[in-house]
Amino acid sequence: MPSPSVVLATGSYDHTLRFWEATSGSCYRTIQNPDSQINRIEITADKRLIAAAGNPHIRVYDVNSNNPQPLSTYEGHTGNVTALGFYKDSKLMYSGSEDGTVKLWDLRTKNFQQEYESRAAVNSVIVHPNEEE
Repeated sequence: MPSPSVVLATGSYDHTLRFWEATSGSCYRTIQNPDSQINRIEITADKRLIAAAGNPHIRVYDVNSNNPQPLSTYEGHTGNVTALGFYKDSKLMYSGSEDGTVKLWDLRTKNFQQEYESRAAVNSVIVHPNEEE
């Protein structure tokens, strides 16, 4: 199948990440997440990577590859990961979890750089528009 012009991506409680050709409604790629539902997905600004947040890890896949294996897995949360995003330069990722933490991940080293403790489960995280690394 040629590369679709408009892509929709979905992450589901059935443990799947799916890519859809939006104008036709055809699913052209499915990735099975082996051990968790997918709570949240996010695509990098350069459109190369997609992250899938589960319980309790994050997996990052190549958007343009047919390889069903993740490029990397990020571990450090102890509960459902419910919030996810990338800095504009796609070098850093941030996540929030029901474990009450927010983590800032360096995609180059695959480790979290910073951890913030919340007093409750984290449902949403956003970076202010004047973000700086």
